[in-house]
Amino acid sequence: MNREIAIFAGGCFWGVEYVMNRMADIESIEVGYIGGREDIVAPSYEQVCKGDTGYIEAVRIVFDPSRTSYEKLCKLFFEVHDPTQRDGQGPDIGEQYRSVVFYTSEEQRAVAQSVIDILRAQGMDVATQLRPATAFYRAEEYHQNYYQNKGTEPYCHSYVKRF
Repeated sequence: MNREIAIFAGGCFWGVEYVMNRMADIESIEVGYIGGREDIVAPSYEQVCKGDTGYIEAVRIVFDPSRTSYEKLCKLFFEVHDPTQRDGQGPDIGEQYRSVVFYTSEEQRAVAQSVIDILRAQGMDVATQLRPATAFYRAEEYHQNYYQNKGTEPYCHSYVKRF
């Protein structure tokens, strides 16, 4: 079967994972770190939280493009976080909480840019960056399915219809 990968960073990865996992037709989702300095390989949560590694908390989604499109996932991503907030999301502030779409192909970059253009045409000052995907490092196991395992809901992510 044909599978694609989508990587989104929109603040605390726990919240993005929780909402995307419940609202998207995906095969799997995991939280981790991406986009950091090349001299730091497989960073820990503690390293990333210091805010000086360049790494960003993100979700890595595996999906079947015959069941859902990258565009649909991208639009949902922009509806589950505030793409206008710079260097953070809600109360989580710092480089590790930036809003970034990490594209894995030129096609994904073009789709993400078109979604951003739609939001800007609606008057939104979108802060979300588009960056090519680099190595993604899976976060520690206790971060995976955090809210599901804790039995609570995110404090800084919710769905806001924008499309």
